[in-house]
Parts: sequence; C-alpha cells; structure tokens
Amino acid sequence: MSVFSPDSFIVAAVAPSPNFDARKDGRPPDMILLHYTGMKTGDEALQRLTALASKVSCHYVVFEDGRIVQCVPEELRAWHAGESSWAGETDINSRSIGIEIVNPGHEFGYTDFPLRQIAAVISLCKTIITRRGPISADRILAHSDVAPGRKQDPGEKFPWGLLSESGVGHWVRAAPLDLEGSGLKPGTRGEPVTRLQRTLRSYGYGIAETGNYDDATRDVITAFQRHFRQARVDGIADPSTLLTLRALIETRPAPLA
Repeated sequence: MSVFSPDSFIVAAVAPSPNFDARKDGRPPDMILLHYTGMKTGDEALQRLTALASKVSCHYVVFEDGRIVQCVPEELRAWHAGESSWAGETDINSRSIGIEIVNPGHEFGYTDFPLRQIAAVISLCKTIITRRGPISADRILAHSDVAPGRKQDPGEKFPWGLLSESGVGHWVRAAPLDLEGSGLKPGTRGEPVTRLQRTLRSYGYGIAETGNYDDATRDVITAFQRHFRQARVDGIADPSTLLTLRALIETRPAPLA
C-alpha cells in the first residue's frame, strides 16, 4: 500500500501495512478492538505489523509516549483479530477497528500502561466514534474477549475504568473479592453452570451452554476477569465474579437504533 492520508488529525505518522483487504460484508465497522503488541519494543512491533511476511496488521499503533501511527485506513479490513468471535459473529476483522497498544505483554515483562498512552487511546477511540457514528460502549472490547482461548491482551493491567470515566467502553466497578458464598469452578456441572454460560453468551462471549465448567468456560471467565474483575484472574467464577457479571448485564447500554 502506498502512503495514505490518516483518518484522524491526532495521527502523528502513517506506516502503511500491506496486510489488509476489503471488509467482507460491506457494512461499516461497529467495534473497536484493543490489543497490546506483546513484543519487546514498539519499533519491533511496528516493523512486524507492516511486514508482508507477517500477515498481520492493525489500523493504529499507540506508543508509550502517546504517539499514534496509522497502518491501514479504517475503511479497509486489517488483520488483527485472528480466529475470534463475538455475539455470534466470527469475522471480527470485518466488524472492527484494531488498535495495538505498545506494551511488552505477559511474555516480556508486562508493565503498567503510561497515562500519556492511555490518554491517547481514549482520544483515538473518541475520534473514531465521532467520525464513524455511534459505536455501542459494549462493543469496545479486548482481544482476549473475542479470543479467550488464545489471547490475554491487553490484560489485567489495562485501565478500563479510566476509559469508562472518559466515556469509552462499558465497565462497572468490580464487586469485592472477599464476598461470602459459593461460586463455580472447573469440574462443576449442572444448571448453575448452564446459567453462567448463558449469561456470558448473552453479553457476547463465544461459549456453548453445556452445563459443564470445562476448559472453554474457564478461558472465558479468565478473559472476563482480565477485563472486568482484574484484582484476581484465576478462571474461577467466585461470588465477586458472578456479581460483577450481573452488574454488567444490568447496566448494559440499550441497543443502538
């Protein structure tokens, strides 16, 4: 791809990626998907995202100092989500705009996200929403939400609460960890597990209603915790996790017209 004009005035530079194609369904994107780069440096990540051989890309890369680089125009389909699903849809790349946030990730010494970087992510999301029309708050998601069995990013250190306070994303304050009562855990079977799976599925997670707290259910609960109950990420649906999920469902925004 030749150099193109950035979609947003806050973009500092364009680094075209050859890894893109047309959005499959012709509909405009109605999701924003947040990732971390998971590489040692941002420059290394940008090189990979713009290399033909990698077969991966994204729309934007946000560096630690808040600098934003655009790699693919928003109207095109960047290759960032991989095998994934949300709310019954499996071509998440066609439905979404992908933002890579520079961070070494769990493999290379996972670090806190600098406030300047988060401020840039918030500003970028807001410009996308302003330009592209309404994007429902509950469709601003983590890569781990749409690929819970494969991905951890942007992880439990990502400050979703700060984004929510700025009007970006759907989030609730997590219930306390020390609540009394029994929860659900791997190996549990029965109707309570089915209800849990049904509730997670109703929010959008790709999970079958089997009544068995299997590995796939553990992966989804882990992804849920990385996003919404970050103080303890263990894949166990304890009372804190269940109450947080209930609050999330109760406060979910109404569908956009």
